[in-house]
Amino acid sequence: MEALAIHDERTLRHNTRHLYLDIAWFGLLSGSAVAFISVYMVRVGASAAQIGLMNAGPAIIAMLFSIPAGNWLKRRPIDRTVFWASVIFRFFYLLWVPLPLLFSTTGQINLLLAMTLAMSIPGTILAVGFNAMFADAVPPEARGRVVGMRNALLAITYILTSLISGFLLEALPFPLNYQLVFLLGVIGGLMSSYHLFRIRMPARGPSGNGRPLGDMAQPGFHRPPGDGLRSGIALRYLTRLTHLRAPRFSVLRSPYGTVLFVLFVFHLAQYLAIPLFPIYWVDHLGLSDQEISLGYALFYATVFLGSTRLARLTDKFGNHGVTFIGVLLMSGYPLLTAMTREIWLFAFTAVFGGAAWALAGGALGNFLLETIPPNDRPAHLAWYMVALNAAVLLGSLSGPLLAEWMGMIPAFLWIAALRVLSALGIGRLGKRHAGLQKAVKIPHGT
Repeated sequence: MEALAIHDERTLRHNTRHLYLDIAWFGLLSGSAVAFISVYMVRVGASAAQIGLMNAGPAIIAMLFSIPAGNWLKRRPIDRTVFWASVIFRFFYLLWVPLPLLFSTTGQINLLLAMTLAMSIPGTILAVGFNAMFADAVPPEARGRVVGMRNALLAITYILTSLISGFLLEALPFPLNYQLVFLLGVIGGLMSSYHLFRIRMPARGPSGNGRPLGDMAQPGFHRPPGDGLRSGIALRYLTRLTHLRAPRFSVLRSPYGTVLFVLFVFHLAQYLAIPLFPIYWVDHLGLSDQEISLGYALFYATVFLGSTRLARLTDKFGNHGVTFIGVLLMSGYPLLTAMTREIWLFAFTAVFGGAAWALAGGALGNFLLETIPPNDRPAHLAWYMVALNAAVLLGSLSGPLLAEWMGMIPAFLWIAALRVLSALGIGRLGKRHAGLQKAVKIPHGT
């Protein structure tokens, strides 16, 4: 028994080291190629509708493949499957590098859209599989420490990389500057995959503790500009579905159906604005790449700093209260963007949006679990994944149409109003599910 304990401790130290290196290199990928691809597309002439398609494509794939991917992963070694999914997914970043030299601007935009759709298939497998692999590789009692360090490393590397990328984009001629930034992303992605390969899975995975992982990294997801970050709360539960079938419609007839509708409205309001942000920054405000990189850095730094205070806030206000406050504050992000004329207000908006998302994104997962019977989480969370991706799809496609119909600034104002309405809906949910929250007793925090 003592030898087994020593072996487990060594395995944990080994896994922890490679999970830390994985996230550091992932920060290089996220702060370079992923952060600036939408800005690049705008600079070569992409419309808001095409930026919307960039987000809608992965949502379509996720709706179609998330549940089958969870079922498929149950029958395969998850560590090797996650590694190969990450390699295939990140290989597409390498194809971004020569695009400016080989194709016209129209050809580049069309190819980027097609590649985004194709890479979303292994990306969905990676997104579902990584969460399940992490939960098996790190025992519940160590997850808080490991996730906290991973979040800190991701924030540091993302901030530094985005600032360095902004400097390179200003210092070098176009399109060489973007090619170099894309190449940095390729290096980060491949090194991240290498460290995923080094993870050792225990013979028997540790049991769950009924809480979201709280990991800010969501490999396999497209990370759009603005406050379009998303939570991976439901992903690892998809590997626990007992049958490959459509989610039960009886779930929608329960009180949880109201929860799904309100969260669908929230995510819809969130993603309506996402295709509009880079268009507004580049074409309306005339921001440089270095100024945009400053916005990215400030936003992510505030998300991380806010997440360190989340436990204290949820102890005081509960997961429902913090989610409500965060979503209400998120309505200010498109409102402030519409008012922005100077770089100082752009920087303030980034800080404000990061603080709002730290609250909403950090507490949403636990609040969602508090509304679900603990003995039927996979089926309920499968419906949440459907609602989330449907909102991403509809919002990404409808936002540009809204801006074309009424103008960019009025569209931001209407989106802000819809976010306020979604916050009020979340506020009402807390009262309706107060009894269930007490019964489930999910610990606060992520």
